[in-house]
Amino acid sequence: MSSKSCGSSLLIALPDDVFSIISRSLSPRDVCSLSLCCKILYELVSSEKIWFTQCDMIGVLTGRDLVEWRQGVSSYKALCRFLLSLAPLIGIWVHQNPELGNVVYVMPGFVSVVGCRVIPQELGPLGIEDGPILWAPVFEIIGDFDGSTIFFLHGRDKGYDCLYPGLLKSVDRDCNVLWLEVEPGQQRNGCESLHSESSEHYSDKEISRRFCRSSGELSRSDQVSEQSETVVPFSRLAFSDRRMLLEKVTGQVCLQVPDSASGPLFPRLRDDVQNFQKDILLLSERRSLLLKMCEFSVDCNDIGKADCEMPANSTQLKLREFRMNLDCSTGCYHPLNGDDSHTQISKRKTIGGYIRGSLKQILGWSSSNNSSHATRSIFKSSSSNGEKRYAQLNEFLKTAYTIGLTLRASRMKLSSYRGWPNMPETRFALYKLPILVPKADQEYAGLWGGTFGWPPGKPSEDKPGKALFFLLLSYEESEGQRLLIATKILEGTHYVLHPNGSPMFIVNIDEPAQEQFPWNIDANSNPVNIKHAFVGEGIANGYGFRYPGAKPGSLFVIQNGILAFIWKETKSVLTLQRINLQELLKKGERVPPLPPVANFSYLTKSYSNVYAGFSNTSTCFTSPRMADT
Repeated sequence: MSSKSCGSSLLIALPDDVFSIISRSLSPRDVCSLSLCCKILYELVSSEKIWFTQCDMIGVLTGRDLVEWRQGVSSYKALCRFLLSLAPLIGIWVHQNPELGNVVYVMPGFVSVVGCRVIPQELGPLGIEDGPILWAPVFEIIGDFDGSTIFFLHGRDKGYDCLYPGLLKSVDRDCNVLWLEVEPGQQRNGCESLHSESSEHYSDKEISRRFCRSSGELSRSDQVSEQSETVVPFSRLAFSDRRMLLEKVTGQVCLQVPDSASGPLFPRLRDDVQNFQKDILLLSERRSLLLKMCEFSVDCNDIGKADCEMPANSTQLKLREFRMNLDCSTGCYHPLNGDDSHTQISKRKTIGGYIRGSLKQILGWSSSNNSSHATRSIFKSSSSNGEKRYAQLNEFLKTAYTIGLTLRASRMKLSSYRGWPNMPETRFALYKLPILVPKADQEYAGLWGGTFGWPPGKPSEDKPGKALFFLLLSYEESEGQRLLIATKILEGTHYVLHPNGSPMFIVNIDEPAQEQFPWNIDANSNPVNIKHAFVGEGIANGYGFRYPGAKPGSLFVIQNGILAFIWKETKSVLTLQRINLQELLKKGERVPPLPPVANFSYLTKSYSNVYAGFSNTSTCFTSPRMADT
């Protein structure tokens, strides 16, 4: 097809810079669709300038960062593929337990994204902006040369920092739940299928095809194929089975971090030019090492199909070996061939197996042909869907050839209360918090950090340490009133005072306050200028930990961007300032992580600081408690 007949002559005549500007009105899918029209247009849209523009439009990186990341991939098209697939992960993720921690911020690293847990802590003498924020690595996703991905869970085992490789599953554009799971892989034509694009390498044409088909997400057909091949989803297993599988798999894929890979996970701020360049060099070397650690150990195309006995990827375990280790550690046998008689005999050898077998007989789940039909009917009538609540482990594994760790980001319908999602407490998952962008009628929306006391941000002589709070400010309309709600997502105390998701204060931004601000000067002896004041109420001791009360107060907006909420009776003051969490982490101090599964989402109910052992010696995690609030 000639360029004239396909209408491309006008586009071809344009300079690259002009066409690059025009391409800003196109999505990556549109650009790839254009490349499929004819050979001449394919060459035109393969320009590095075009794909640099597409990378820039994603908004994850600055132009200077894009140039540096380009050194680690084959092209800007490959980089665009990586950024587009992982952009939905950038942001703040939380879990309900423990009440003090589980705030994970996902941010760019170097041709990677990194999940960092903010450790509950007190402020040092330099305050929020200049004091080191403690954080621990949770996971990272590294981009390969072609823009595909490799997932690493971070954790600690026997006193050493470790990495636990796995596969990144589908990432929905509007994802709000991040799942840590174990997934079995099937065998195709004598070699295993790993259910993931992360172990494949694609040409530019294949990347274009997948862009066109899915607009940056994993293809729908691949997802449907994956779902059909996985007979029993991980989520249908009982909590004890899910936890056991995660712990066993991570225990067997564990890689102790070598000294050469113990460098930074992201560079420091660009203001520190010399150290920034050193960090980029270290990050590049570390990334290359990690990619080599996860290279294919066996190529199934080079050996006979009948001899393809090993997983082709180091993130996958051969199921036979995994089951042998599982049987040795648990004393249980889970058949893959559906031999129910053997199942009953082996399970009765343990107390747990005996109880499970007895319950099955009582509820009508026995494999015996003489099972009572009446008992089955009674159970079905008491069940909401007429099926067993949980799937059996042998059902989950029976079609598998390999098994491995996976990370999946999906969209789930979640209810919320005042900006805090209502989340299941027994899922190994993190939930994304929607961060509103400040605008004219919602200028205080976003993430704020603060402490109790005045002046703000810095400890006083009588109280050398002040607990750090992170609050998410959002807007809501109720009964014709516009409310500003400050939801607590992190509390740096030794023992939590109020649950995560609690509104620390709620104010009516349409009702001015008449109270006067009690202080005339700030920490630098400058006069305090109050711009606005609103009537509201702040959290107080109520009917227990889960049902706190509220007492009257006022929110003051100070001229230098500081917010101060003051309780009317006690005169206690909570001062806040807007924060850039990514910058704080880049200036922060890294501490060791928890064991791998707990490190992803700590599910144990805990109102005391489980991370206190990782603090520095100057941080004692004691908190000035408010007398009545």
